Amino acid sequence: MTSGYRQTYDRWRADPQAFWAEAAREIAWIRPPQRIFDPEGGVYGRWFPDARCNACFNALDRHVEAGRGDQAALYYDSPVAATKRAITYRELLDETATLGAVLEDLGVAAGDPVLIYMPMIPEAIVAMLACARIGAVHSVVFGGFAAKELATRIDDAEPKVVLTASCGIEPGRIVEYKPLLDLAIGLARHKPATCVVYQRPQIEAVMNGARDRDWSELVSAAKAAGKRALCADLAATDPLYILYTSGTTGAPKGVVRDIGGYLVALKWSMSAIYDVKPGETFWTGSDIGWVVGHSYIVYGPLLHGCASVLYEGKPIGTPDAGAFWRVIQDYKVAAFFTAPTALRAVRKEDPQAKLLERYDISSLRTLFLAGERADPDTVAWAQKALGVPVVDHWWQTETGWPIVANPVGLGILPIKLGSPTVPMPGYEVRVVDEAARPLPAGTMGSIVIKLPLPPGCLPTLYRQDERMRESYLTEFPGYYKTADAGFIDEDGYLTILGRTDDIINVAGHRLSTGGMEEVVASHPDVAECAVLGIKDEIKGEQPCGFLVLKAGVNRPPEEIEKEVVKLVRDKIGPVAAFKMAIVVPRLPKTRSGKILRGTIKKIADQDPWATPATIEDPQALDEIAAVLEARAR
Repeated sequence: MTSGYRQTYDRWRADPQAFWAEAAREIAWIRPPQRIFDPEGGVYGRWFPDARCNACFNALDRHVEAGRGDQAALYYDSPVAATKRAITYRELLDETATLGAVLEDLGVAAGDPVLIYMPMIPEAIVAMLACARIGAVHSVVFGGFAAKELATRIDDAEPKVVLTASCGIEPGRIVEYKPLLDLAIGLARHKPATCVVYQRPQIEAVMNGARDRDWSELVSAAKAAGKRALCADLAATDPLYILYTSGTTGAPKGVVRDIGGYLVALKWSMSAIYDVKPGETFWTGSDIGWVVGHSYIVYGPLLHGCASVLYEGKPIGTPDAGAFWRVIQDYKVAAFFTAPTALRAVRKEDPQAKLLERYDISSLRTLFLAGERADPDTVAWAQKALGVPVVDHWWQTETGWPIVANPVGLGILPIKLGSPTVPMPGYEVRVVDEAARPLPAGTMGSIVIKLPLPPGCLPTLYRQDERMRESYLTEFPGYYKTADAGFIDEDGYLTILGRTDDIINVAGHRLSTGGMEEVVASHPDVAECAVLGIKDEIKGEQPCGFLVLKAGVNRPPEEIEKEVVKLVRDKIGPVAAFKMAIVVPRLPKTRSGKILRGTIKKIADQDPWATPATIEDPQALDEIAAVLEARAR
C-alpha cells in the first residue's frame, strides 16, 4: 500500500490554514471558525480565535443525537477491584449532565478551576467531562500523589471544588486518598470551598465538616430533582484543562490546553495516525493523570465515537503477564497504545510470550508505543509475538498529541526500528546546534519545532506567559524547544536519543546515553536497562549501565556485565568509554513507567537525593543504593 503521508504533509506545508480549516469541519461548532489562526494572539498566536464550541458536546451529545446512544463508550475493566462494566454513550451523557448540575449547584461556573484527584474509575472520566460541559477548567492530579505535591497544585490552580474518591487500589494494597487530600489542603495556602468524595466499597473515607460532601448523595438528589447541566457556549480559545508537568521543586508548570485546537487535532489523529473507526475499540494502557490518558483514554476516542477501555490494573501481576492480551481479546481492541516500559515488563516475565497462546487477539491491527524511547529489541520482540505492526511515536505533555509518528491511517510507512518515523502535519521539526543552525542529516543536535505550534499544543502555561517564553521559546528564537536530542536521517526519519540532559560529555566527546542503551538492550539476557553519565574525576563523566535481567537467567551477573561492556565497545567503539555495567534487581520508575534516571544518577554520584513523588515503589531506590554500596566496598 502506498502511503498518503507525503502528499498530506506537503498539503499542510503549502497552506497550513487551509489544512486546519478542512480538519476543523470534523468538529461540531456552536460558531464555526471564520479565522483559522491569529498570529498576534497569545504568546505565539492562537488557533480558531473567533470560533465557539463545547468539548463535552462533541464527545457525548453529538453521538447520542446521531442515534448511537446505545453503543459502548467505555469498558471499565478492573482486575484489582474484580469489576467490569460496559457504559453506553447515553449512560455516560446522563451521568455527566447530572454531575455538571451538581458542580453548578456548588457554585462552579465557566472558567473556574476544578481539581480531580481520582483513581482509574468511570467516575473520574465523568468528572472530566462534567467540567468540560459547564466550562470549568479541570486539573487532574494523578491519584495517590503525595500530599506536598498535591498542595503545590492546589495553590497554583486555586480550585473552587476538589473531586476525589475514598481510595485507589494497587496490587496487594489500598491507597487511601482522603487523608492525603486533607493533609494537602492543610499544607496549601488556598483552601477549596468543597471536596466531593466518591466512596468506593473497598474503604469509606472519613468526612470532615461542611467542606466534605458525599458524591453519591449529591448525584442522587440531582437526579431526583431532574437536574441536568446544559453544554456551555465557550470560546475555542478558552482553556479545557490544566495539566501539571512538574512541581517537586519550585512552582509547578501548568500546561494549558485550549478547547478548539485540541478537538481538531485529536479528531484528525484518531483516523490519520491511529487508523480506528467510530464504533471500534481503542485502548490506551495509561492513566488519566497523564497527558496520554487525557488525549487517548478520554477525549480522542470519545470525540471519534470509539469505545475506550478504562483499565485499572497493571501489565503484570494482575494476575500475570497475559493481562494485556486478555483485555484485547475481551473487548476486541483494534488499536492498543502503551509504554515501552510496560512491554519490557511483560517480556521480562514471559520472554517466549507463552501466555499469548491462551488468547484470541485477532481484532488487534496495530500496537502503538510512546512515553519512553522504544528500544529496537523490544519492538522486534513485540512484532514477532503479536504479528502486527508495532509503531513507535513521539510527543510530549506540552503538545497533547503526536509530533512524530507513523500515520497508519494515511498508509503505514516502512518501520525503522529505533525511530518514531516522521513529523506529522503541523510540526516542522528540525535538528539544530546551539546557535539554532540546522544540522546535516545524521548529525545529533537539539530537536526543535518551528513556530507556530499546531492546534492542540499548549498556548501557554497557566497564568505564566513569561515562564512559557523562558522555558520553551527563548533559547532557539522562532522555535519551540523540545529539550530532546536526536538526529534526522536522509529519509526524513527522526531518531530520539534522549533528553538533552542525557547527552553526556566524556573527555570532550558528546555522547548519547540513548544510543548506548539501544546496544545494551540488544543483549539476549537483558530485559531492560538505563545508561547514565556518572561523575568521573578525569573524564568529567563516564557512562554506566544499570541492567535488569530476564526472568529465568541463571548465569553469574559478572559474566553478563562483562559481555555488555564488550558489546558496547564493539558496536560503538572505544570512544563510548563504556566500562561499567551493573546488574540490579529492578529499575525505579514513575507510575507512568518512566525510569527515574535523574535519581539513579544522584545515588551513583553520591549527591543528596529525595524520593520523587511520582515513584511507583520507593524500595527500588534503596535496592540501587545497596548494590552501589556493595560495589564500592
